[in-house]
Amino acid sequence: MNEPIEIRFPEFVWIWNRLNNHTTPAHHLRIARWLGHAWRRNETRLLLMCFRGAGKSTVVGLYCAWLLANRPDLRLMVLSAEQSLATRMVRNVRQIIRRHPFCRHLHPRHGGEWAADRFTVNRPGTSRDPSMIARGIGGNITGSRADVVICDDIEVPGNSDTAEKRAELRARLAEIEYILVPGGTLLYIGTPHTPDTIYRTESKPGQPPAHLAGFRKLVIPLVDAEGRSAWPDRFGDEKIAELKTRVGPRSFAAQMQLVPQPPEDARLDPADLMPYDDELTLHMANAGLRLLLGDRTLISASAFWDPAFGVPGAGDRSVFAAVFLDADNHHYLHRVAYLTHDPAGGTDAATQLCRQVVRLAAELHLPSLTVENNGLGRFLPGLLRAEMAKARVPCTVLEKASTRSKAERILGAIEPLLAARRLWAHRSVFATPLIAEMREWRPTGSKGAHDDGLDAVAGAILNEKMRLGRGAATARTEDWRVPSGGFTARQDFKP
Repeated sequence: MNEPIEIRFPEFVWIWNRLNNHTTPAHHLRIARWLGHAWRRNETRLLLMCFRGAGKSTVVGLYCAWLLANRPDLRLMVLSAEQSLATRMVRNVRQIIRRHPFCRHLHPRHGGEWAADRFTVNRPGTSRDPSMIARGIGGNITGSRADVVICDDIEVPGNSDTAEKRAELRARLAEIEYILVPGGTLLYIGTPHTPDTIYRTESKPGQPPAHLAGFRKLVIPLVDAEGRSAWPDRFGDEKIAELKTRVGPRSFAAQMQLVPQPPEDARLDPADLMPYDDELTLHMANAGLRLLLGDRTLISASAFWDPAFGVPGAGDRSVFAAVFLDADNHHYLHRVAYLTHDPAGGTDAATQLCRQVVRLAAELHLPSLTVENNGLGRFLPGLLRAEMAKARVPCTVLEKASTRSKAERILGAIEPLLAARRLWAHRSVFATPLIAEMREWRPTGSKGAHDDGLDAVAGAILNEKMRLGRGAATARTEDWRVPSGGFTARQDFKP
């Protein structure tokens, strides 16, 4: 058993919050009671899963300071997906030790190690390992020793989106058993990003053995079985509804309810598209140019070209998609064009395709468009810029390489808008192969199914966040986008 403690952990948390003029949310007290009880009972294999934004890392940082306050000889290691994330927690614990009234005896008396990613408190005896150290899971941790290892958000989309990455992550985590001293405590905290998450404590048919089998766990979703929010002051009913709309049902279930959905269950139903017939009109008013869709003023445009140079009717498709946004955050999928070239046209395929994109950019009054430059698309941006200049179309050409999996891009971009009924589509879009792609699409792949149009639409939606400033398209004199701020006028004219 661990040594008796002078102050229980919930009181330690309450005092810190009172010192900083903060209240203590009910779920923070619940976590504190659970951690304190586990320490007193000498339970050494723990899993804390809590909704995103719950402040779980803050409570665990206080837990680390509390442990050191009662056992200054402890050695703690924080592991995260990235070194910077682990360092953030160590830096926070160091601040708590500096200011918490029950940690005064921990302040180093003769300087010593007190860095952002590691520090050593005033403790009995000597040890080659610091009191607390931060490490990224991809770094070298061989040779270290720890009494407590905290895996803080060790699973992220970048290391868990494929079976190979998940296997590599489990292999790295197995190294912890060689670092942890006999009887040491291992605490995982995080939210799941995949149904085959490392946070599983029970094995399921068809999946690898549960990585955390036998761990004692505390799971706190945002909304409980009775529909009550775990943190009503920050996540009220209106905020929860807004969040569901913004991130989509699948992401909300995984990150806020801690129940990741199997990817094979995902669907993109074209019936959720909102059709419209309006065309774009460029309108000159006293305030300047405005781009209208019917009677709606548009504030942003995003176009994406996913190029391919296969024989027409075979292989990957070359697809252009353009999405516009209004002030109410409605997305208008105004054009989806499946581009083809004529092998007997007398001009090379790349030039033919670029000229088609130039015509679309001019027709849609696009201030910019993005070209996926993976693979064959690497040389296209330069050629497209030349064709834009030749046609005197003032559209900025951006380049982007895709790093996320195609299924992840498509789901992350399109599904939330469909679920929220915020993705409108021009009638012309319903006559393209995109509708068949939506019906046939499966995240795990489907034999013979195409997804090039979906990938282009996802690219246009995702790149909308990269809005250009008004000066980006230097050749453009007709910029219809609503300015986000004011302008600076010269005042240094001589009389």
